Amino acid sequence: MDLESFEVQEAGRLDKILTTELQKSRNQVEQLIKEGLVEVNGKTVLKTGKKLLVGDTISYSFKEVIPKEPVVVDFDVEILYEDDVMLVVNKPAGLVVHPAPSVKEATLVDWLIKKGISLSTISGEERHGIVHRIDKNTTGALVIAKTNEAHQRLSEQLQDKSMGRYYLALIDYPLKDNGIVEKPIGRNPNNRLKMDVRENGKEAKSVFYKLAQSDKGDKKFELIAVKLFTGRTHQIRVHLESLGRHILGDDLYGFKSKKAIINRVFLHAYKLYMLHPTTGEKMEFVAPLFSDMQDFIFNKFNQGEINEKINPHIIDSYFPTITERL
Repeated sequence: MDLESFEVQEAGRLDKILTTELQKSRNQVEQLIKEGLVEVNGKTVLKTGKKLLVGDTISYSFKEVIPKEPVVVDFDVEILYEDDVMLVVNKPAGLVVHPAPSVKEATLVDWLIKKGISLSTISGEERHGIVHRIDKNTTGALVIAKTNEAHQRLSEQLQDKSMGRYYLALIDYPLKDNGIVEKPIGRNPNNRLKMDVRENGKEAKSVFYKLAQSDKGDKKFELIAVKLFTGRTHQIRVHLESLGRHILGDDLYGFKSKKAIINRVFLHAYKLYMLHPTTGEKMEFVAPLFSDMQDFIFNKFNQGEINEKINPHIIDSYFPTITERL
């Protein structure tokens, strides 16, 4: 491994000095250090914030880049809103949000790059622009950061709950009542693809609201609205399973159906609310339902009742009376 070296001219943190010297992003430099590719005075250093003195010698090398097989981006995604610092999309089913070693197909990030959209770099090379994610077969509103400053402010909103989403879900049996589920979630020890309610899991809190029951056919399905107060993997699906309920199409967590009839999870991030990361203006975005979920509702429910219940102007009002106990 060939190393390039230079002497420190001004005392400071290793990551800051390298960022300036290499003209790379802070994130790229941090990865370089964490991968053991940086030495100080002949010794490998893994601490990004190590304090250096004038005269110290920094040596570094870059990993040999193995070219990736190009992915084919042969789809489009609906943009609900776009400006200089962010955009909001309506993610379709079957689309993975960002690349990962196990993902072979094109992702939302690949589509964004192909479109030439400027993206933040805070989350690393594979997750450019991604502030929060939605599961592959879940649909709906997703915000993308174009700048690092916007990304940071949007991430802070996720933490302080000034950003959030209302979900719509179709479930196999009606809930007994509206209410809160507060149960910790962790990895299922017997199936690594699943999460589960675990005593030693991470805190997780969901609120469910009954909207309407199907009135066509023998089986009673229910449309519910959901608000999350934490963002754990598969949170809605796990909390529903703990109540003996399942989202239609969610065979991973126990919904029984013929795949030909329902071939994806009927869970949709319907309404996104947030503050604009630059102006602080309150903003709301509504992601229209996709045709498969819309058609199922049309065939099984009273459409007039549904349209009234999912009115985006009133969906917020379902939750204060439930959540005031939080």
